[in-house]
Amino acid sequence: MSADAARRFLHSNGLSIVLTGLFLFAWGGQVWTGLLVHNEDQAQHGRQLETLGSYLGSGHFGEATFENWESEFLQMALYVVLTVFLFQRGSAESKSPDGEPEAVDEDPRSARNRRDAPWPVRRGGPWLSLYENSLGLAFTLLFLLSMVFHARTGLIEFNAERLEHGQPAVELLAYAVSAQFWFESFQNWQSEFLSLAGMVVLTIFLRQRGSPESKPVATPTWRTGA
Repeated sequence: MSADAARRFLHSNGLSIVLTGLFLFAWGGQVWTGLLVHNEDQAQHGRQLETLGSYLGSGHFGEATFENWESEFLQMALYVVLTVFLFQRGSAESKSPDGEPEAVDEDPRSARNRRDAPWPVRRGGPWLSLYENSLGLAFTLLFLLSMVFHARTGLIEFNAERLEHGQPAVELLAYAVSAQFWFESFQNWQSEFLSLAGMVVLTIFLRQRGSPESKPVATPTWRTGA
């Protein structure tokens, strides 16, 4: 790839590249500090210390990772779906509550013959039905998968603590309906819903010049949409 092509690629994809880099940096920090915390606990109880490889397969790492992913994907799934039919006057994150035409509500079937339309639009039928709801479905699937992995890895950590206190291990179903599992979920869910509510409400009154998540700086307060 030439230098010009590389610059164009970075310019066109900078947001996803930087966010992915920040994710990997933070996840790496979680792995390293999680290993230190876990091994400190192991040492205090006279147990063998974990290597990095064994830690990555542990319940301590898996539960901490997937319970956070679960809440993030739930947040996005609900946000995508709720903004289809719920409104907040003045917010940059909402469609107009006055029924003004919105590009996102256009029926894609009228664009079936456009050569630049995505292939599910040109194909129509069930492929189009799936495609026009694919964003919400994808986030919902990622949420459900994260919840399953949260339960499976959390069970390992939960049973390790029970055995340490002389209590018998429990099965997956028992853990999935336990207060511990739902405490781990709700403590993350509440923060995600709070941040979403903050975004919806703060974009009514506050601005960030240059950001598509904000209304234009000179836009009246109660004008809805970006």
